[in-house]
Amino acid sequence: MNTGSNGRKEPTRVAEPAPGTQAEQPLGSRAPQYIQARKALHLSWQVGVFIVGLAVVVAGIIMLPLPGPGWLVIFGGMAIWATEFVWAQLVLRWTKRKVTEAAQRALDPKVRRRNIILTTIGLVIVAVLVAIYVWKFGITMPWKIEE
Repeated sequence: MNTGSNGRKEPTRVAEPAPGTQAEQPLGSRAPQYIQARKALHLSWQVGVFIVGLAVVVAGIIMLPLPGPGWLVIFGGMAIWATEFVWAQLVLRWTKRKVTEAAQRALDPKVRRRNIILTTIGLVIVAVLVAIYVWKFGITMPWKIEE
């Protein structure tokens, strides 16, 4: 609280986020108050959150080479950890900021034009390679070529 010129205490003003932005939540545990009030219960809560988050992250890592939404599951595990651990909250904030920056760059007309040109060149190269293959070997697939 700030003391004003008349000697009375005035409430401290909190800076409001810019229009169109979202206020970030404070860092720290989001466990219920009755759990945070008891040290042993809070520690067991943290261990449980860590184990559940670890299981989800490991499942996501397993899904990376296999069919499944691997990265989505990994970020889900990070979100579980972020309910309790400051380091995970910081990682998620950094990730969200980078994804937002990448999305803004992708919407830039110059970048979109460059990406369309590169994609077109890549497709032309693939089409030429397929045409050369068909011209040389015909429509016969490689595993059916008789020697």
